[in-house]
Amino acid sequence: MPVKSFRPITPTQRFKTVSTFEEVTKSKPEKSLCTLIHKKAGRNNKGRITVRRRGGGQKRLYRIIDFKRNKDDIPARVASIEYDPNRSSRIALLFYADGEKRYIIAPDGLKVGDTLMSGVNAEIRPGNVLPLSKIPLGTQIHNIEIQPGHGGQMVRGAGAGAQLMAREGNYVQIKLPSSEVRMIRVECRATIGQVGNLDHINVSLGKAGRSRWLGKRPKVRGVVMNPVDHPMGGGEGKSSGGRHPTTPWGKPTKGYKTRKKHKKSDAYIVKRRK
Repeated sequence: MPVKSFRPITPTQRFKTVSTFEEVTKSKPEKSLCTLIHKKAGRNNKGRITVRRRGGGQKRLYRIIDFKRNKDDIPARVASIEYDPNRSSRIALLFYADGEKRYIIAPDGLKVGDTLMSGVNAEIRPGNVLPLSKIPLGTQIHNIEIQPGHGGQMVRGAGAGAQLMAREGNYVQIKLPSSEVRMIRVECRATIGQVGNLDHINVSLGKAGRSRWLGKRPKVRGVVMNPVDHPMGGGEGKSSGGRHPTTPWGKPTKGYKTRKKHKKSDAYIVKRRK
């Protein structure tokens, strides 16, 4: 999965890098596992913008991913590794022995023709899914459940991997990619291995237009706005704002902690992230 750079024939190609897509084996998705996705452009159910700088971008089909991996003791063959525009990782198409097809997040090192399985009796190998009670300590895992049966919710981005640190009673301790150590119940499931597409972090978009293809709109600094638009706006010439960095709604930013003080999940955090 190396990254390809270009000879700078045009200014935008000077800094542009793209993935070589060497691991991708199929260009068109499985039609039965796709659904339409309607763009929200950062709006909530009332039509108000809740996330700024979103909009536009290429149309996408949503690939339905099996995060639960609940077909136990049925072997599945990896039919293809595919690109997914909705996530940074690659996805793998599985053909189960009973005829069903499902998409999963492709772990690093997974190849077409490999056989995967989920359940208590599965082997400890990349792509297999087991309860945390059956995974050896020190193993690298991803797609981790927070609540039993809810499907994997943590560690799903390209190159991400968590480590199983300790097991005590009904809980295990997992070191997340952020270096936070968190307790999770032993009944929860996780997938063995690290998420693939490790070089995603090294890709440089190279031009503003490529950001627009992804649905990302331009970011305007608060200090260059007018006072009516931003608390840091206004002033003669290049003034720096004259106050602590804030959001347009007056909340401190750039280092200000926004996590709730008495969040329920605080009880399960053994060690905070750095």
